[in-house]
Amino acid sequence: MSDSLTLDQLNPLDRAQILAVAWNDLAEGEGKRLRALGIDAGARVAIAHRGVFAGRDPIALMVGRSLVAIRRVHARAMQVERI
Repeated sequence: MSDSLTLDQLNPLDRAQILAVAWNDLAEGEGKRLRALGIDAGARVAIAHRGVFAGRDPIALMVGRSLVAIRRVHARAMQVERI
């Protein structure tokens, strides 16, 4: 059985499917940007790598064939399940 966690808890290259996004936890403009990048419930994602600074921002996220940078606070708003 797979475990459910937030996206920021994934290890690099772990593949996951987004189960839900707490859109209310994000600013309206941030939510629109993430949706435009294909980041929404049902999307299959993987963390390519994390930033090297103290907050480990940004997170390089693979969404399909695209590589996008998101902030850790965005990743914390996403409930995922490893696949």
